[in-house]
Amino acid sequence: MQITAAMVKELREATGAGVLECKKVLEETGGDAEKAAQVLYERGMAKAAKKTDREARDGLIGHYVHAGSRVAALVEVDCETDFVARTPEFEGFVHDMAMQVVASRPEYVGVEDIPAQVVEQEKARYRKEMEGQGKPEQVLERIVEGKLRRFYEQVCLLEQSFIKDEDKKVATLLTEMIAKLGENIVIRRFARLQVGE
Repeated sequence: MQITAAMVKELREATGAGVLECKKVLEETGGDAEKAAQVLYERGMAKAAKKTDREARDGLIGHYVHAGSRVAALVEVDCETDFVARTPEFEGFVHDMAMQVVASRPEYVGVEDIPAQVVEQEKARYRKEMEGQGKPEQVLERIVEGKLRRFYEQVCLLEQSFIKDEDKKVATLLTEMIAKLGENIVIRRFARLQVGE
């Protein structure tokens, strides 16, 4: 099948990938734009995973003040260069993360930030809730792990559903931004302020 400039342009606009990459993938998929977009998405995720160990020393501090000025958030999101930090996509992502913090009230950035003692207290609480139900130890452990996952989804920013797209976790959105912008991006820290708290 002949790959036209219009096909390449359409795929480029849909995925944000480079012209040559779009053309190459369209050739690989026989001109199937949907398959090509999926291939580009998967390759982007693989590239993003390789970038996560690179140091992110630049970035922005974003803020969001909710209507009525009773609740606000500051979020530090780091990237590798000031060039990326000044792009509209990065600025929009930082603003969205500040909105996420205001709306969803996370306590930690990721699961690894939760102190071990807090995790153990949660596990002990879940086990105590199940006490006396006569469930086998294996079943009990699976129930505790399930409850712990739900706990992480409540208190960890990266584990929460994104407020603008409930089908997507914040961690997935972060990975997509890394793939799109071509640099490691790290949500470093945040603070949420609410009047009276």
